[in-house]
Amino acid sequence: MKPLLASLLVLLLAPSMAGAAPETRVPTVAASAASAGAVADFDAVLQPVRQVTITAQVGGNVLALRVKAGDTVKRGQALVRIDDRDMRAGVARSDAAVAQAEAEARNAEVALARNRDLQKSGFVSQAAVDTASTQHQAAQAGLAQARAARTQATVAQGFAELSAPFDAVVLATHVEAGDLALPGRALVTLYEPGRLRAVVQVPASRATAVAAAREVQVQLPDGRSLKPVARELLPAADPVSQTVEWRLDLPAEANVSRPGQTIRVIASGMQAPAVAATPRPNIPAEAVLRRGELTAVYVAQGDGFVLRAVRVGPAAAGRVDVLAGLAANERVAIDAVRAGLQGARPAAN
Repeated sequence: MKPLLASLLVLLLAPSMAGAAPETRVPTVAASAASAGAVADFDAVLQPVRQVTITAQVGGNVLALRVKAGDTVKRGQALVRIDDRDMRAGVARSDAAVAQAEAEARNAEVALARNRDLQKSGFVSQAAVDTASTQHQAAQAGLAQARAARTQATVAQGFAELSAPFDAVVLATHVEAGDLALPGRALVTLYEPGRLRAVVQVPASRATAVAAAREVQVQLPDGRSLKPVARELLPAADPVSQTVEWRLDLPAEANVSRPGQTIRVIASGMQAPAVAATPRPNIPAEAVLRRGELTAVYVAQGDGFVLRAVRVGPAAAGRVDVLAGLAANERVAIDAVRAGLQGARPAAN
């Protein structure tokens, strides 16, 4: 019976023994409190450097909307057509007014010449000549006024067909065919692709220090890190939020085509005490796990690891500063990939 019981015990324990994950010991390192200069981390928004909103200059129904959001358009390409029947009628009225003014001007000119000839012969007085001259001047002024009105009517008719002012991408459309377009109503918003900037709202108390940062990096959603080609700190602060807008122009070759995305801006090398250079946890770069938009580390906790999201600064000499999510002296796995395996345990130090 004893051999039988032993065999049954082995059979019962075999599944659990087979399912047990092999133990993996992963070395850890303590986050050191290193301060190699003040570092500031900000959220920013991608904005086009050149963006315009096409608005209606005249009133009328929208007959055709020729583009949609996301379309690429060339300079001079038609975007919106507004009903111009009333404007065409205005041009016709102005043409008729010009013809009438020209006839009156010719009649006044002939009358003035006749009165001058009669005055030389003594048949009319100087007063009659003066009256004819005044009427001629009035007729000339009326003709100039009629021609100006025709020009104005022609310009207004040109506003019925709105076109792109430069090569652009359609960011948004604000009307549909059949809508009533009143003067000043937004129709289409365009932006120039390839010229984007990161816009940061910096606390006013830190604006001077941030502007003097020796190095600035813009981290895009796809993981790329770019150095801005130009920086501009606006001179005035917002009276409500007490922030100053900081504009960082990105290089044209960045090939970023989605304005409105939230990105990160990291400024380093600022002078204390304008920004307190408090020591930040510093860890090896390979200890950071990056999966899509997740940036995390495996923190040793008890006899295992806990995945914790962190925010890190730019890598330098194989190490990174942890801006948020980790305290100094906490131990993290040096190999973030192995620490994520089942059965991973902190190695004895």
